[in-house]
Amino acid sequence: MYGLIAKITAVRGRRDELASILIEASTALPGCLSYIVATDTADPEGLWVTEVWENQATHRSSLQLPSVQAAIAKGRPLISGFSNRVETAPVGGYGILKQDD
Repeated sequence: MYGLIAKITAVRGRRDELASILIEASTALPGCLSYIVATDTADPEGLWVTEVWENQATHRSSLQLPSVQAAIAKGRPLISGFSNRVETAPVGGYGILKQDD
């Protein structure tokens, strides 16, 4: 499995709008096992996105989907920055089925 955790900082006052765009775009992602958008309780403009994919290739492929490209175009003007991007290797947990490689 392949995972990503990243903080996105929204333009002031646009965090909820950005969160909605990210959530809407995550409904049909082949190979995506989990896609969670959470607000940062200490930062009024911060969002945390936690993703789990079957593998890195499925993540890369998703970035070419027309729905994802449209969400990127729609969301980009609402983003003031990215930080804390971490790649992970999920091993399991509640809500994620263990995938045999």
